[in-house]
Amino acid sequence: YTPGHVDLARLESDSWSFRADRCATPAVFARGGGLVTQEVSPVGQAGVGFALRDGRPVIWLDFPYREEPLRYDGSESAAPPDVQSHRWQPGERVVLAVEVVDHDDRAAVLRGVRTPFDDPGWVSVEEAAELTAWGLWRWHYKPDPPRLIETAAFDRDAFGAAGDRDSMHVSWVSGTPYAYALLRHGLRVGNEEYVGAATAVLDHVASNLAPGGTFWSQWTSAHGWTTGWHPDRTRLHARTLGDATLFLGRAARLRPTLLWEEAVRSNLDVACRTQRVDGALPAAHHVETGEAVSWAGTAGLAWIPALVEAGRLEEARRAGSYFARFDAFYGAPEDVDLAPTSEDGYAAVMAFVALEDWETARRAADWMLTFRYTYDVAFSERTLLGRYAFKTRGADQASPSNQHLHSFGLICLPELLHLAGATGDDHYRQTALENLACFRQFVAREDGDFDAYRGMVSERYYQTDCFQAKGMLLTLSHAWSVGVLLFACEELLG
Repeated sequence: YTPGHVDLARLESDSWSFRADRCATPAVFARGGGLVTQEVSPVGQAGVGFALRDGRPVIWLDFPYREEPLRYDGSESAAPPDVQSHRWQPGERVVLAVEVVDHDDRAAVLRGVRTPFDDPGWVSVEEAAELTAWGLWRWHYKPDPPRLIETAAFDRDAFGAAGDRDSMHVSWVSGTPYAYALLRHGLRVGNEEYVGAATAVLDHVASNLAPGGTFWSQWTSAHGWTTGWHPDRTRLHARTLGDATLFLGRAARLRPTLLWEEAVRSNLDVACRTQRVDGALPAAHHVETGEAVSWAGTAGLAWIPALVEAGRLEEARRAGSYFARFDAFYGAPEDVDLAPTSEDGYAAVMAFVALEDWETARRAADWMLTFRYTYDVAFSERTLLGRYAFKTRGADQASPSNQHLHSFGLICLPELLHLAGATGDDHYRQTALENLACFRQFVAREDGDFDAYRGMVSERYYQTDCFQAKGMLLTLSHAWSVGVLLFACEELLG
């Protein structure tokens, strides 16, 4: 959105309108007011729009939708506008769902549209834990060197070699959070194979620090330890490092291991050494020295929970005071380091709950929940998601640039439950459990279930016209999508 400027080749405009299923809640706001509708209307799918005209903000609803001045299909190129129409018949009369709100309190609106919730899960929490532990160990764990490969293709015959991404980030899309979840599950149920695999992965990460004293971002089969997905090969992303440190520290408290404890200490030493006087923590660190190479955005929030859990409270509180000034969060993922995503909300919630800064934690949670679907998208029964009656309520839009549903919000399920308990606001508990319920759908219960193998979990559910056709499912199991579901289940079962 660029007021007073239009450059469609760069996907920039001062006027936009979108189809409703791109919206976690079909609503549009300007300062002081907003409009709310529903995805489906009697004349076709609805739409939302906003613009700056003659210096004044304008918002509207479309029936049916109009995607203008371009259609975003997930690529870097502008697709032609998608303008729908309805042919009226003589005497035809319809009723459209339109709510006008006289304030811009988005959190209140999102709470107001909630309806009674029916758990759509295919399996219980216990069954989901059993299936995902198996899936993580069977399809993603490889022993030499010990790693959780980032993707495993559903089709093992035709695409296994090409669809399997034999790389491991130390957190984020693979690595320590999910090895920790597997360790926790293995210890709970007494499965030594799971415990051994998880321990080996954590040992592999902890024993390979970068020259600057932090973890590397990623191991790849082609190049070994490297810097991850950012094009700057001297740069290690703080959120990747911070989450890896947090979950390795949790593993060390679950099963005390000197190697893990020393690796955690080394990473936190770098974070504290590079902290600015104003409390800011770097968004990225130099691979050779550990020094800050970027301060942009809020990726440094990810260090805060690890600092708190290691007892480094002064540094954590100074960082919290700095990041609490932000009214929007951005930069958490390596591949979207300059734009807001749902993952930025997760990182903020985890940080401010760790600090027990309940006011800022609530603000972060309310911001994060603007990405969470409050309704069930309507799918054609001819599509996979439609045929399986997939319920989208509780799922999160990954980001404005990555418009698909994902389950990464489960990473902060413990913090949302803690926030609910500390504030007495049960809304946060309900949304956390809805998130978990949503992703107890599409866990492969046996080989062949939705063309996957037992224990596999997809990363992407296509709820709108972006990347793939609406109603499709990405046919890759991801270590993180399996692992984060296991993590959330173990949190409830533990």
